Amino acid sequence: MLLKVASRCNLNCTYCYVYNMGDDGWRSQPKRMSGSVQAAIFDQLEDLARLQDRPFSVVLHGGEPLLLGAERLDDLLGSLRGRLPSQCSLHLQTNGTLLDDEMLDICANYDVGISISLDGPEAANDRFRIDLKGKGSQARVMEAIQRVRAHPKAKELFSGLLAVVDPGTDPQEIYTFFKNTGTPSVDFLYRDGNHDLLPFGKATFDSTEYGQWMSKILDCYLADSAPPKIRVLDDMLKLILGGMARKEGVGLSEYGIVIIDTDGSINKNDTLKSAQSSADLFSSDWSVLEHSLHEIVNTAEFQAYHVAQNPSSAECRSCPHLAVCGGGMPAHRWRKDSEFDNPSVFCADQQFLIDRMRQWINGQYAAA
Repeated sequence: MLLKVASRCNLNCTYCYVYNMGDDGWRSQPKRMSGSVQAAIFDQLEDLARLQDRPFSVVLHGGEPLLLGAERLDDLLGSLRGRLPSQCSLHLQTNGTLLDDEMLDICANYDVGISISLDGPEAANDRFRIDLKGKGSQARVMEAIQRVRAHPKAKELFSGLLAVVDPGTDPQEIYTFFKNTGTPSVDFLYRDGNHDLLPFGKATFDSTEYGQWMSKILDCYLADSAPPKIRVLDDMLKLILGGMARKEGVGLSEYGIVIIDTDGSINKNDTLKSAQSSADLFSSDWSVLEHSLHEIVNTAEFQAYHVAQNPSSAECRSCPHLAVCGGGMPAHRWRKDSEFDNPSVFCADQQFLIDRMRQWINGQYAAA
């Protein structure tokens, strides 16, 4: 459950799929989630937790969720923690620039994990992660990381860092930087793009800039005796070895993602905005104010969305790497003429990375 508690952001990251990839749906959303929408969400999530046979995670997202302010954040998290079973985890995805001691104490009170977005050292991060005045954000984010690491409940609070890949940077420098931050984990994401709009730094569908970059991260990771966790690499390695993974965009494990916007509307994974405007909208105008969330997730339309997270293209279905790659993110499969019925635009990259992983596992490769 991703709760879009704030529809605006105090940064203006140039690659952001919400604000800078053509979809302007955020303009019609309330700036912050109202009390009445929150109350409906509490009821709906409590019912869902009672009626379905497994727990779920709730992630506060945006925009920038800390724009909600300390008082409203406290009320929201207190209600969620009071209404949901303890097995339902609470998380916060933030750019970190507003993360002060009061916010940290609130999150600590309600056992909320915090993930912070950061792309690397100043030159790498501030090339794209700028504020509304065009100034870099890296120094402020580093202050937030130091603040959360100094908190008495740092181990419980700090989930890790979320980084967007720039294939033009030095992977070893990026790996060393992240390790030196003291983060418990790093989650690397590919830049958004598709067959009609190639991701930044990718020359062609068949080129492997991202796969080569991630393979060098893999080399650093596996050669390090005390690395921070890198979730995407861990999950892919588990899948190669016959295990299971729960990360979106790899493997074939089923998962469900529900987005609830500030006005209470229920939508698909909002990364689909990067494919085409309004691609994240259901044909039905569902809202927590008017409809049962439990009934919605059991409708044919929602189930079709759920199934569509696995690839449909014949090329993917016959690929020997499918169980590991999983077809990638649906948004990355988009092409106007065939919509999502295509391999990921990162198909060659993932094959390159998976091959490198198999070389490590088979003892045929070792970092220099």
